[in-house]
Amino acid sequence: MLDAVRIDTILARGEPVFSFEFFPPKTPQAAEQLLRTIDELKPISPAFVSVTYGAMGSNRSQVIDLVARIKDEIGLNPMAHLSCTGHSRDELASILDQLASAGVDNVLALRGDPPRGEEFRPAADGFAHASDLVAFIRSRWDFCVGGACYPEKHPDAPDLETDLAHLATKVRAGTDFLITQLFFDDADYFAFVRRARAAGIDVPILPGIMPVTDVGGVRRMTSMCGAHLPSALESRLAEADGDPARVLSVGVEHATGQCRALLEGGVPGIHFYTLNKSPATRRIVAALRA
Repeated sequence: MLDAVRIDTILARGEPVFSFEFFPPKTPQAAEQLLRTIDELKPISPAFVSVTYGAMGSNRSQVIDLVARIKDEIGLNPMAHLSCTGHSRDELASILDQLASAGVDNVLALRGDPPRGEEFRPAADGFAHASDLVAFIRSRWDFCVGGACYPEKHPDAPDLETDLAHLATKVRAGTDFLITQLFFDDADYFAFVRRARAAGIDVPILPGIMPVTDVGGVRRMTSMCGAHLPSALESRLAEADGDPARVLSVGVEHATGQCRALLEGGVPGIHFYTLNKSPATRRIVAALRA
């Protein structure tokens, strides 16, 4: 177990860190895959690992169990995602109490996504915004609270200025650090950080990096979250499509270049969206450390 468990304490040291995101498995086979992935990534000594949340909070008990296992059995520092979607205040309080009892110190507070094709609607006696959830956590618990941000604008926001104003509200509510949505052009991250600092947002902003391992998958994901693929990367992926090994090589090369530039630019760390697989992330970190 790391000496510092709270992520804000780790980031305060000023040394760039690596962290990973996983999602709860849906089948026994997927569970075995996830355990293999965590075992393969553990030697990298991540500062923390996060566990995502299902639509409408459908897998909340699984998330609690998984973060507890990661902490107690695997010996890594976990962060649990928690979303407003589908939960009343009492249900959220129960989840937070369970996480606190399990010795989990870090929570990523999210509004959450509605079912595909529907508009977001808060649950009865629930919250409509992540900033409300952050304030609720701050009112009763002593978690380190993370938040999400979008370098290229949240898909639901009408413009960059409105999106940034909402983010500032979330930070003022008590967010300790931010993790960005995936992006593939470092210029978008650095421009976003400049805008955030000008708006008075001074918490650490970790860039979120997802190595491309599947062309169709990344196209679907970028269309959902509003991120764009640079034309040069799009062309290389189109040429490699149908050859998984070549796609992986292109994805790793691009992400490695991103990470090098980000680290040279002074980022506080890099958060990898692993999709519960380790080869791409391991290759990138090995190249960076070499």
